[in-house]
Amino acid sequence: MRLGVDLGGTKTEIVALRADGSEAYRTRVPTPRTDYRAIIATIAGLVAQAEAALGEQGSLGVGIPGTVDRITGRVKNANTQVLNGHPFDQDLTEALGRPVRVTNDANCLAASEASDGAAAGLDVVFAVIIGTGTGGGVALKGQVWAGPNGIGGEWGHNPLPWATPDELPGTPCYCGKSGCLETWISGTGFELTEGRGHKAKAIADAASAGEAWAEAALQTYEDRLARALTTVIHVLDPDAIVLGGGLSNLDRLYTNVPPRIEALLFGGGPLRTRFLKNKHGDSSGVRGAAWLWPV
Repeated sequence: MRLGVDLGGTKTEIVALRADGSEAYRTRVPTPRTDYRAIIATIAGLVAQAEAALGEQGSLGVGIPGTVDRITGRVKNANTQVLNGHPFDQDLTEALGRPVRVTNDANCLAASEASDGAAAGLDVVFAVIIGTGTGGGVALKGQVWAGPNGIGGEWGHNPLPWATPDELPGTPCYCGKSGCLETWISGTGFELTEGRGHKAKAIADAASAGEAWAEAALQTYEDRLARALTTVIHVLDPDAIVLGGGLSNLDRLYTNVPPRIEALLFGGGPLRTRFLKNKHGDSSGVRGAAWLWPV
């Protein structure tokens, strides 16, 4: 049995997977995001609860909104900022008395969708989170590739490619730079830059109802997303790009973005990278955490 935990900003979820990938158990609780020790205790409690319910012990993988530095062993780049600077995987290992594998939540999305999701069986998969924030992860033959710096796929903190004069210098980002993709193509960034005070779903509904301003906002978003993903293809040339996060539910992206990418490709099209919607929805992160351990 594999256990996976997705440590989110508002909720912490655990899932237990059988050997065939089917779910045996799932529950979620609020995340005590301002109390580091309470986060450790919450995860330990969820593991104990799951194992008591199922009567067996499992391996544990955890997805976090940050990275564990390979040299220092401490978390960095987490937008749940109370995690930063702590040896999270070591503290959790001590609390549970067993090894724990920890990686970025976007890497978990990549592992999930490459293992038994929309991109199952493909060799090179780039997974994108376009939700509250913007992130990315790489899976090679179903396994996470984080790289020596632990930031493989951290696409959200690159600048917007081919920026127009009115897009420069860009909005300040929490990472300390300005104009990061996170400030443009996350759900939050989209709402702030184009939304006129509306939420993303309301903008999409207005576009469907024929509101010209909303349609223009979505076309601008699709153009920025295409520019951002074109650079990924130029560097990685993945077999598939899988979208996750709240904005991945906009079905029009799968029709409108690929032709825009094709027009920007070095050497021209056709675009052979598959452009896919996630299979597991908001469960991909927690399932991918479980998949951090092999069979």
